[in-house]
Amino acid sequence: MNGIGRPVEEGKEYEVSIDAKGAKGDGIAHIEGFVLFIPNVNVGEKVKVKITVVKRTVAIGEKV
Repeated sequence: MNGIGRPVEEGKEYEVSIDAKGAKGDGIAHIEGFVLFIPNVNVGEKVKVKITVVKRTVAIGEKV
């Protein structure tokens, strides 16, 4: 379900670096400028994530 301007697909795995923490404590990463929220990670971590939800401007993933 990859839409225009969305460089990630639901169900696929990607390796990302956690750049920041969101207001709710989730880690924030970027793929080609697209924002990913990943819970239970720390800033500076490099993690493999599986995308669980893709929205218009953000995606949510889980640490694999």
